[in-house]
Amino acid sequence: MKKKIIREKVVIYQAKSGAIELRGDFGKETVWATQAQIAEVFSIDRTVVTKHIGNILKLKEVNEKSNVQKMHIANSDKLVTFYSLDIILAVGYRTNSAKAILFRRWASNILRKHLIDGYTINRSRVAKNYEEFQKVIESIKHLLPSANIDNTNVLELISAFADTWFSLETYDKNKLTIKGSTKKAVVLTAEHLGTILIDFKKSLIKKAEATNLFGQERIEGSVAGIVGNVMQSFGGKELYPTVEEKAAHILYFMVKNHPFVDGNKRSGAFVFVWFLRQGKILNISKLTPPALTALTIMVAESNPKYKDRIIGLILQLLKK
Repeated sequence: MKKKIIREKVVIYQAKSGAIELRGDFGKETVWATQAQIAEVFSIDRTVVTKHIGNILKLKEVNEKSNVQKMHIANSDKLVTFYSLDIILAVGYRTNSAKAILFRRWASNILRKHLIDGYTINRSRVAKNYEEFQKVIESIKHLLPSANIDNTNVLELISAFADTWFSLETYDKNKLTIKGSTKKAVVLTAEHLGTILIDFKKSLIKKAEATNLFGQERIEGSVAGIVGNVMQSFGGKELYPTVEEKAAHILYFMVKNHPFVDGNKRSGAFVFVWFLRQGKILNISKLTPPALTALTIMVAESNPKYKDRIIGLILQLLKK
């Protein structure tokens, strides 16, 4: 039997499986409950809830400012303290009632699926919100110009992002990471890059995958300008101090600036991989050829006004 706890905009109840299921308005991406409501969820005394919440906040398991709020409730002039979903879950992990134990078994099973499979699906929520689910699918299609990338490559790129905990909301709100973590010196000059690209061109021509037009500069000095941009420094401080940031900008500028008559995407992808390998951070299990293809085309077809977001996506992919 499922027991309802809050009879307002949001309802919390505990299913037979031990899951705490949520119902109502998720606009604020959380749910709030009083100590009495939390006590009822786990069938424990309110004093136990008070003790656990005190310890949770004392140990700074959660941020008190963003997880504790005083709100007005209907038919009362007094402010009532409400606690966020993070605190509700933390209490569930600390108490030893029969319901709390059932909840922990369910939560552990969900966590195990995340660690082993890399994802979990709430089939009930998808079924009840199928229209929203389809909107998410469409959002992914807009992120990845699928008209020019075959399905295998798209799936490879999505798989590559899977363990970075990337979310579409993070992208939409432009909250992606803007920094790398590997501060290793990788030397790159225009002359060195020119030599690397000549060797790359020769290998492609030998395999009949390119012509003499491949890698020819539209305007002399274009490649040198890209290298200077990526490797520049001011007052002894590099503009892009990490290997990841340099690599991301090399890929972006090589593809978007079109320095060559032909071969911008292939040259950009090649130098991107070469630079990562020089920095000893190339992860070929994640950055597979299909994923690299999809990433490069995504950069090529992106709107220039979203440059920072695209760079953020690349850095997200390169996170260790």
